[in-house]
Amino acid sequence: MSGLKLTNVQKSFGAVDVIKGVDLEIADKEFVVFVGPSGCGKSTLLRMIAGLEQISGGDLFIGGERMNDVDPSKRGIAMVFQSYALYPHMTVRENMGFALRFAGASKAEIESRVAEAARILELGPLLDRRPGQLSGGQRQRVAIGRAIVRHPDVFLFDEPLSNLDAELRVHMRIELARLHKELNTTIIYVTHDQVEAMTLADKIVVLRDGRIEQVGTPLQLYDDPDNLFVAGFIGSPKMNFLDGVAEDGGIRLADFPGQVIPAPVALAAGTKVTVGVRPEHFAHAGSATLEVTVEIIEHLGGETYAYARDQGAEVITIATGNDRALKTGDRYKAHFEPTSLLVFGEDGRRLR
Repeated sequence: MSGLKLTNVQKSFGAVDVIKGVDLEIADKEFVVFVGPSGCGKSTLLRMIAGLEQISGGDLFIGGERMNDVDPSKRGIAMVFQSYALYPHMTVRENMGFALRFAGASKAEIESRVAEAARILELGPLLDRRPGQLSGGQRQRVAIGRAIVRHPDVFLFDEPLSNLDAELRVHMRIELARLHKELNTTIIYVTHDQVEAMTLADKIVVLRDGRIEQVGTPLQLYDDPDNLFVAGFIGSPKMNFLDGVAEDGGIRLADFPGQVIPAPVALAAGTKVTVGVRPEHFAHAGSATLEVTVEIIEHLGGETYAYARDQGAEVITIATGNDRALKTGDRYKAHFEPTSLLVFGEDGRRLR
């Protein structure tokens, strides 16, 4: 069993609190992604699990055993960093087997484990090359292979695809998803890219300012965010937000003064709210309508996005399907159903 449990875990650097009481359970064989903006504490939390940072408060359990003071080498984890950190003078075979050789493993065991990792990662033809002869994606696979040969209980990935170009990142996401299925082990993965998180995760942990904002499956976070931050962070293009005030069972939108839309939740008159609507929830039909002027059109082949506003209003993003007739400057009626709206209070919390 290689599940993890964090109980009120904290990390301080002097007077600065970086991790502010994290409670989290990760099941055995689960693929969990830590996601959030730069500086939110996700990499620090991962390094605490790895033992590379001391825990200032709380407890960390791996496989049911308390690990706060256990040496990193004895935690049953292997970590893959953003930097490949390969030895340039060693071959792929030597890089992958180095940790085992350092630990005193036999030559036969090293050869067996390296061969197994090379099969999983399709590195067989590259074993006798040096890192300088490899592409970025191949080097990252070697770094992953170096972790695989250790047969860890838990894999930790710290933004491993950040140095790759966009096309290669897509390919490596597929490879990592396949790898998780083949290895059938626990993976904790850190990224600031919510598309990576949505693609890979069984469970996403959204962090902000050293705290967990919400934990759930990708679609749970997308469809049912707890607050304004999660709603805006999860989803690409991001959710549209419109300020409004509740009145007589409806919401009067600040950017569309003549527009009162039915409120999907009960609200007291005068309550200030923020209304959230996903770009794809706009359609050619619906009981509510926003009339806007198209400013920019983004054609992506199978999907077209219109960026539009009404006079001084905030720009809203509208998914128009594959509407290729739409032009810049057109007046556009964006229909939607009020039941698809999410409503947030002044404190940013979801009103249900």
